[in-house]
Amino acid sequence: MVPKPVEPWPMREKKAYHRALLAGSLTTLLLLACFVLGRQSASSAACWLQIDLAKLTAMNNGRAGTTNAPQRGDELLGGLLPAGMDRRACRSRYESWRYYKYFPYAASPHLQRKLRAYEARHRRCAPGTPLYAKSVEQLRSGRSADAMECSYVVWLPFDGLGNRMLSMVSGFLYALLTDRVFLVALPPDSTDLFCEPFPGTTWRLPVDDGDFPVANLVPRGQDIERSYTRLLDGKVIGPDANATAAGVPPYVYLSIGWQLKDPLFFCGEHQLVLGKVNWLLLYSDLYFAPSLYAVAEFQDELRRLFPAKESVSHLLSRYLLHPTNPVWSLATRYYRSYLAPVKRRIGVQIRMFRYGTIPADDMFNQILACSRQENILPETDDGAEDDDGGGGDKAVATRSADNGGSNSTAILVASLYADYYERLRSRYYVHAAKGGERVAVFQPSHEERQATANMAHNQRALAEIYLLSFSEELLTSGTSTFGYVSSNLAGVRPTILLTAYGHKVPDPPCRRAVSMEPCNLTPPKGVQCQSKPPKEDVERHVRVCEDSKNGVKFFD
Repeated sequence: MVPKPVEPWPMREKKAYHRALLAGSLTTLLLLACFVLGRQSASSAACWLQIDLAKLTAMNNGRAGTTNAPQRGDELLGGLLPAGMDRRACRSRYESWRYYKYFPYAASPHLQRKLRAYEARHRRCAPGTPLYAKSVEQLRSGRSADAMECSYVVWLPFDGLGNRMLSMVSGFLYALLTDRVFLVALPPDSTDLFCEPFPGTTWRLPVDDGDFPVANLVPRGQDIERSYTRLLDGKVIGPDANATAAGVPPYVYLSIGWQLKDPLFFCGEHQLVLGKVNWLLLYSDLYFAPSLYAVAEFQDELRRLFPAKESVSHLLSRYLLHPTNPVWSLATRYYRSYLAPVKRRIGVQIRMFRYGTIPADDMFNQILACSRQENILPETDDGAEDDDGGGGDKAVATRSADNGGSNSTAILVASLYADYYERLRSRYYVHAAKGGERVAVFQPSHEERQATANMAHNQRALAEIYLLSFSEELLTSGTSTFGYVSSNLAGVRPTILLTAYGHKVPDPPCRRAVSMEPCNLTPPKGVQCQSKPPKEDVERHVRVCEDSKNGVKFFD
């Protein structure tokens, strides 16, 4: 039998005491076992993974929640979103609560105050204001100045849509931590993807009018001439340069892409230097927020902003990223037509990387093996024939709606290719699901190849990210930023298909995530910083990712 769908977090508070008691007992036993076996070292992944898995099991089928989570019907998501914005201009901002299934974390009072203060600062310093014009003139002068009221971090486009969304969230978090104004240099392929996130102002850097004084703003690669490391090497800037503000360059590139050319960015003493620069130009395709926690100067503020570390990307993504009306219409129209009538929705996101390709048969078998391991997809009665008579997926969804969808599941496949959708649909067409469950399989599009520079392609991709985020359960591909974004928007700890490194089918096929946070796939390693937070505290909240032994992510 397919397990009963997990009820939304806010409805499960009566069971909290029993789950907490069970979680505490399991955790204590595992801690004792680790101690006795002599494996309590922080460098050992085995024990902490076992402990988190015990906590995960105790927290109701791999999900966790807080008692102060916003309730369904709260269109401002518990004070996370600002009031008073134009509903017609951005319907997704006030309608998203109708589609999300889980509201696991509320914005802390400190985060709410920080966001309202940021919005006021953004209105004072945004493009079109006198303070912005003053800052641009200072940039044009060729030096930074101490007396400037507004300083900026400018996000630059790099890599695909998932990478861009995660780097936007990371850049905005950095702006919050450093009291900077966050602006985005949106390329033509992204101008109609996201609404303006801040009330009464714009986050768009006006580069098309030719007035912005930095020529060739978007780099062609990660080895940037005016990156922080290059300027350090040239003695132009640095903690030992003893430069006055008059000698500080007007802008610095931060090359924090997958090659991580500026690893010293994550040192406190270098943050003090960068604090003197009025304009920071962020070139990144990473979710680098977990590495900010290792900066001693940021740690206390991050604790206050996010008491639950797992909530960082979840809250900031729901705050910052709102699809425009055309994208929102694509997502919600499809949802209402095919996904709304059923009882349970499962999102399956499949991405194959060049370094981890395997035959389609092997990939499909990995999906099924993972599903059996984690009890995700409905099991089939392989000895019986489906009684649907070949009606197809739309017919199944329609009949599920007719009987109230009381025993029905929709599987939404997001992939560049149609092969896995066809195989899953055929599976439930040829064989009936056990227990009489009605199963429908859908795939909104199959583009065959990624076309990041195409606006229509990006709109469809963004719509599918949000369709996945409306699921109760997610099965996503390891190291895929597309899957990361879908999971943290959904507020769901996904099951992650492990990558076939070396073109070998992984064993085990997947792992259940113990944190919904995305992975920082290229964290700084071997960087010697003068100021460091306590190692034990960092290791408690920033650990190795489930799907990448080289990456790190937030844990609670």
